[in-house]
Amino acid sequence: MRLIVTKTGKRWRCIRSIEATQQGPEAREAYGRQVSEINKAESKSRAQRMNNLLQEK
Repeated sequence: MRLIVTKTGKRWRCIRSIEATQQGPEAREAYGRQVSEINKAESKSRAQRMNNLLQEK
């Protein structure tokens, strides 16, 4: 993560995201889709674990 100063203030940005932006909009979109899929999978797994814990009780 890197602290970037924008016109609205300071924001933390992922270095890989910054690098993808420098390669062009297609690379940035591909990176964004990849991260979104990872986040969805993690969220689904977390929800499934919580559901399993609730069913055990």
